[in-house]
Amino acid sequence: MSTEELILSIIQRNLGWLLLAIVLIVVVLKAVKIVPQSEQHVVERFGRLRAVLGPGINLIVPFFDKIAHQISILERQLPTASQDAITRDNVLVQVDTSVFYRIIEPEKTVYRIRDVDSAIATTVAGIVRAEIGMMDLDEVQANRSALIATIKNNVVESVENWGIEVTRAEILDVNLDAATRAAMMQQLNAERARRAQVTEAEGSKRAVELAADAELYASEQTAKARRVLADAEAYATQVVATAINENGLEAAQYQIALKQVEALGTMSNGQGSNTVIVPSEALAAFGDAFKLLKGRG
Repeated sequence: MSTEELILSIIQRNLGWLLLAIVLIVVVLKAVKIVPQSEQHVVERFGRLRAVLGPGINLIVPFFDKIAHQISILERQLPTASQDAITRDNVLVQVDTSVFYRIIEPEKTVYRIRDVDSAIATTVAGIVRAEIGMMDLDEVQANRSALIATIKNNVVESVENWGIEVTRAEILDVNLDAATRAAMMQQLNAERARRAQVTEAEGSKRAVELAADAELYASEQTAKARRVLADAEAYATQVVATAINENGLEAAQYQIALKQVEALGTMSNGQGSNTVIVPSEALAAFGDAFKLLKGRG
């Protein structure tokens, strides 16, 4: 028997075992499924959902079960979308938005929505238009963080039945048409001019107030000085009155004589005064004053 005939005879006798080994290998390959960490696999049996396979080694029934969908569970970003919206004060704005999401329940995403990206984009556009329509333009510009939070919460509620988790929703930009932008610039310039005028007016008002305070202070000090002088004169008068009351006419004559002496002294100290004419009454007053002084001494 030749070598070829020997080999053929061996194959014929072991053909059943070879076929069985091949079948076993095929069954094992179809039964054992290895799922990557970043994916989940949806298994169908005769067209119906059978199971969702997580990362790692999984077993299925070969020839009955099949991997119908391989779903990535990584976070995804929708392309930046622009949609027009009209604010409550009738200003047309163009809003650029971006949404990040991940699939957490693949069976819902597969069997409840056909194009999840398009569905989310449409939902976000509708929510953005509705929210901006309830706000003035100034509120949209000033409260962007609150607007983003509101949009995200509404999107989460809308896509909840799709097995999706919305991780972030961002408003990238709010654009205005050229006419509205020019009007806003005019308004901004007018507001700046108004603030400058108000500041200047407040400065002038403050200067007037300070000047008035200074004049009032000067008047108060002058009045105070006059009151002090009047009090001094009143005190001197009171002293003279007391002296007159105690010493009688002599004290009065003494005071009059002193005043006359002071007056003559002033006249004699004047410039160009070489001769002083003294009336006889003055001499008599001097004598009286000297008598009084001598008497007091």
